[in-house]
Amino acid sequence: MQMMTRDVLLERELEDDDDEDGDIVLENLEQRSVSGFGTLGSQQDFQTPEFEEFNGKPDSLFFNDGQRRIDFVLVYEDERRKETNKKGSNEKQRRKRQAYESNLMCDGLQLEATRSLLDDKLVFVKVHAPWEVLCTYAEIMHIKLPLKPNDLKTRSSAFDNFNWFTKVLQVDESIIKPEQEFFTAPFEKNRMNDFYIQDRDTFFNPATRSRIVYFILSRVNYQVVNNVKKFGINRLVSSGIYKAAFPLHDCNFSRQSEDLSCPNERYLLYREWAHPRSIYKKQPLDLISKEVCDPNIGGKIIMCPQCDKLCSFWNLSITCESSKKLCIFDSFGTLVFAVFMGVWVTLFLEFWKRRQAELEYEWDTVELQQEEQARPEYEAQCTHVVINEITQEEERVPFTTWGKCIRITLCASAVFFWILLIIASVIGIIVYRLSVFIVFSAKLPKNLNGTDPIQKYLTPQTATSITASLISFIIIMILNTIYEKVAIVITNFELPRTQTDYENSLTMKMFLFQFVNYYSSCFYIAFFKGKFVGYPGDPVYWLGKYRNEECDPGGCLLELTTQLTIIMGGKAIWNNIQEVLLPWIMNLIGRCRTVSGAEMRTPRWEQDYHLQPMGKLGLFYEYLEMIIQFGFVTLFVASFPLAPLLALVNNILEIRVDAWKLTTQYRRMVPEKAQDIGAWQPIMQGIAILAVVTNAMIIAFTSDMIPRLVYYWSFSVPPYGDHPHNTMEGYINNTLSYYRVADFRGRENPYTGLGNYTTCRYRDFRNPPGHPQEYKHNIYYWHVIAAKLAFIIVMEHVIYSVKFIISYTIPDVSKSTKSKIKREKYLTQKLLRENHLKDMTKNIGVIVEKMVEVVDNNLRPKVD
Repeated sequence: MQMMTRDVLLERELEDDDDEDGDIVLENLEQRSVSGFGTLGSQQDFQTPEFEEFNGKPDSLFFNDGQRRIDFVLVYEDERRKETNKKGSNEKQRRKRQAYESNLMCDGLQLEATRSLLDDKLVFVKVHAPWEVLCTYAEIMHIKLPLKPNDLKTRSSAFDNFNWFTKVLQVDESIIKPEQEFFTAPFEKNRMNDFYIQDRDTFFNPATRSRIVYFILSRVNYQVVNNVKKFGINRLVSSGIYKAAFPLHDCNFSRQSEDLSCPNERYLLYREWAHPRSIYKKQPLDLISKEVCDPNIGGKIIMCPQCDKLCSFWNLSITCESSKKLCIFDSFGTLVFAVFMGVWVTLFLEFWKRRQAELEYEWDTVELQQEEQARPEYEAQCTHVVINEITQEEERVPFTTWGKCIRITLCASAVFFWILLIIASVIGIIVYRLSVFIVFSAKLPKNLNGTDPIQKYLTPQTATSITASLISFIIIMILNTIYEKVAIVITNFELPRTQTDYENSLTMKMFLFQFVNYYSSCFYIAFFKGKFVGYPGDPVYWLGKYRNEECDPGGCLLELTTQLTIIMGGKAIWNNIQEVLLPWIMNLIGRCRTVSGAEMRTPRWEQDYHLQPMGKLGLFYEYLEMIIQFGFVTLFVASFPLAPLLALVNNILEIRVDAWKLTTQYRRMVPEKAQDIGAWQPIMQGIAILAVVTNAMIIAFTSDMIPRLVYYWSFSVPPYGDHPHNTMEGYINNTLSYYRVADFRGRENPYTGLGNYTTCRYRDFRNPPGHPQEYKHNIYYWHVIAAKLAFIIVMEHVIYSVKFIISYTIPDVSKSTKSKIKREKYLTQKLLRENHLKDMTKNIGVIVEKMVEVVDNNLRPKVD
């Protein structure tokens, strides 16, 4: 449908007798018959680019004539100079490429070819879009361009008093000058005089020029077989007909260009954005532990075995070091911080909406979705004719309603299968935990020896937790690598219409997978481990074989913190290796293969060719990385309060690392516009809502805060306690229940290598042996459960109420941005109305003149 729209616009231009470009466009349309080389009688029907020698100007961004700017570069390997020359295959590739380049020239693009100085097999085809082509496709693509400079006055604000502070964080405006603000409108050729065109060479900036050229490159045919069109630069690159396709960097990142016409933006970005010295600047965009460690308290408490046969009794004091670490996170301050983070997330999202609205206006993407073009892959599959319910006209779609249902069903089934595969891997990790804990319990020391420092830290629980977390991280990375490719295949099969639809669909699939992959083990530790273990005489067995694992006497919070630390830290290290180290090594190897110092003599396009390609989904993975980190910071902040600080440090470094990577290691990306961050916005809002629940449940069920508060206020004093005032003394003894060793039976009978004991202790709130309801939950247990449920309800309602108030009081769009948008719409409507009146006046004047001429001719006396 979009191709039809383009042809209609081009034909409309032909009807305008005053359009000096009409003959050019007509000629191009007539020459579109070369769209498939199979239809040609001879190779001479192709238009081919002229070959030019390198002019010796390595910083030049223009053709050899110095006038036409290079908007894109295509790179191919000359088949005639290949060492392994497969004549038939190479000839087909060459004819496809010649047909493609001929069609590009028929579409109005201008091409110039130059051979590589370092490898004579490589040919660089430079692409230039002339003014007529830029104007035509700017109208087709509904690109917004400047109408007039912004004339709104800047309002003063309460933050003006802090300019001295914010100025330190801003980039140096004497180096990177702020861009002038304009009111913009969708471009129309017949109203060209209304736009702010001071210089044709700069009216379309390099990013817009690259967008337009890439739009053409992605839609031009190179072969037609059985009425099936094959087209697009992406398919040509993936099939090896072209080696690469990319826009140019404007200069070297480490030095200014010698060409006076070069803006040196890459050099300035490297200095003020990517350099480490700019790291602080904005982008140009305890009593309980004492009881456990006390040899007269924890040293005398004998704990029941935590597995069958091989495990023995053990002293509580061996968990001394882990209990000390636990106190760092399991405190009242964690509760306050979790509540603060719940409110902070809302503030972050609301202020991001305001910032996003500002960027939408500044980057002309306010109404982008109404203007967005269909993907060429979608257009190629539009073979079914249906009646549009709105227009009641025929239109082409890629599949019927029934076919769409089948595709959706298959895609959903594939996603569900992979999620089940992740759950299976988590179950495998749980089985590993249960199995290896038995081994560690049998091999590691049973008593705490003060002369051996390793025993203080290497308990069976700690060893199991660390090894399981490392294995879990490795499995997560492996599954990520596989599923990334699977998700792309599924989304391609789904065939979304626009690029935004494509990215949103891929985003939901990838995030759903990553959510289960990264967070499932954390959810298991937080909410399931140690919750359904029974008691020593009647343990719960998993799969009928493995005894469910228990938490430390202090709870599973420390293990959850360990899991989060390993996954977050490991992920950050792995990402840096993938994003920075590998491209740097690949570029280093490439430079070593070239002649020493050749970069100073080779042209800009050849220097850029030897950089690494960014990939079409490069920024997608950057978004995904930030959202996964956002989930770790918000969902589990109650168990790891340091996560936000580590994330902040990582992101400050990540900004500069990404800047260095983009300016020095990768080719320039093809610019694409997006109205907003797409599906990532509702995903973050969903995480923010879920984070309130998870943190409330972590504090209630995973940490020891609620049992401690219940003991302090109710069970340390009469009628339940013996202390005259509220205290935490005796808390550890109160949380450990008694079990009679003689009641062990069958496979639960422990190994008694440490001596003969009549009773042992275990973590639970149950009645002691000899009680009328022995081993049943006691009154303390029900008080704790009631307190936990009450805490969750109160915390959720308080935070959700505050979130609602904040969301309601902070508008999504600032007042200044609203004023700019209204002003721009007013100017656009005014210009349209004035132009309409001018056209009507002109037409009426022509009609009046003709009428006067007719009347005059009729009244004028005839001359015999």
